[in-house]
Amino acid sequence: MDRLWAPWRMRYISTIDSRNEGCIFCTKPRESNDRDNLILLRGSHVFIIMNLYPYNNGHLMIVPFQHTSDILTLSPETAAELWEGVCLCKQVLAQTFKPDGFNVGMNLGRTAGAGIDQHMHMHIVPRWNGDTNFMPVVGETKVISQGIEETYDQLFPHFKEIAGSGSGSSPS
Repeated sequence: MDRLWAPWRMRYISTIDSRNEGCIFCTKPRESNDRDNLILLRGSHVFIIMNLYPYNNGHLMIVPFQHTSDILTLSPETAAELWEGVCLCKQVLAQTFKPDGFNVGMNLGRTAGAGIDQHMHMHIVPRWNGDTNFMPVVGETKVISQGIEETYDQLFPHFKEIAGSGSGSSPS
């Protein structure tokens, strides 16, 4: 029997029962420690947060502050800033990690695959040629090659620089 050592998964497994204690997309932005909460940037209507259980290094989410599961309830300003956030994330991820492509999208509803279905959010996942190799296909295992804190520290200066300079796309 093959064994894959992934102790970081225990943090995810141990929180399964506590996930119904409020919406993390509402509680995390109310707290002040953005690094611990993996929040890279706060706009007027949305914030950008790293996915704690990423599909790939640099898996980011753009989340409206408004708690809603329905994209049709977003104000035009929030919807515009949501898309600006996607563009900013693509810019930063392209500069930082130089991926070969991106997946961008959202899962609306539990049936559609939303892990947090009561608070809509957009995903952007950098992709590289060969990142879907034998491990996920044959071994049903995904290898994440960098720790989440190291990825945060690598991305944060780019978000700070771009948002602070007023150049490029940035949430208002």
